[in-house]
Amino acid sequence: MIKMILKGVVMGVANIIPGVSGGTMAVSMGVYDKMIHAATHLFSEFKKSMKILIPIVIGMLLGIVVLARIIEYMFAKVPFQTNLLFIGLIIGGLPAIGKKVKGKTIRVGHILAFLLFFGLVAGLALLGEQEGAAADLSFNLVNIVKLFGVGIVASATMVIPGVSGSMMLMLMGYYNPVLSEINNFIDNLIHFNMPGILEGCKVLVPFGIGVVIGIFAIAKIIEVIFDRFPEYAYWAIIGLIVASPVAILVMNSFGAITIFTIISGIVALVVGVIIALNLGEE
Repeated sequence: MIKMILKGVVMGVANIIPGVSGGTMAVSMGVYDKMIHAATHLFSEFKKSMKILIPIVIGMLLGIVVLARIIEYMFAKVPFQTNLLFIGLIIGGLPAIGKKVKGKTIRVGHILAFLLFFGLVAGLALLGEQEGAAADLSFNLVNIVKLFGVGIVASATMVIPGVSGSMMLMLMGYYNPVLSEINNFIDNLIHFNMPGILEGCKVLVPFGIGVVIGIFAIAKIIEVIFDRFPEYAYWAIIGLIVASPVAILVMNSFGAITIFTIISGIVALVVGVIIALNLGEE
């Protein structure tokens, strides 16, 4: 239970950092397949699915609510070390996914799947270097529909390994506005400011409904792909994961580089690998 919550925490934190994929972290933590199966069999295997999903969701909420500002502070103060920590978390997950294709014949189609999805993530990262104009979050029917759609797109990309949901929000101009709304909502909730809570709900409820629907919809599609083309799917995921460190390097700043930052960055990288390897153990 505690281990699953910790995995959820890592995924939650990853989902709010541009260039870092919550889906990749799920693979690194060794929980991706179980999470997809639980989401697509929620009603047919309710108790079993909830046993997996509840601790993950609790962990993700803790990661977003409690650790988001800590991670934000770390990126502001020690960006080099923090980026390498997440790169380490990603690298530490590669052995687990590598076992899925180990010993099997590598076909041309597998290589093409790897290259295609590697290029997809790297390309999105290059496009996402600058955030577009901030989206309008004023309360009206058009914006409600937009927020619902943005929630679907963002959550779908959160589930796909290697594709950063927060990066997609940046490309659409919703990253900073939505993150600001989440932080304001949490502050209003802590101080029990009802007008502020209700104001936040105008944005977060349609966005949240879109997120939930997007997760379940894409999970079903992914399950079908894994059932019919498992080896191609795993090679595509390997391409997405290998490209993720590239996306992090492109999307985030590293600040001033000194001998100390390099040494401490290497330590952070190793720590990230160790955490992923240990949390990924079954």
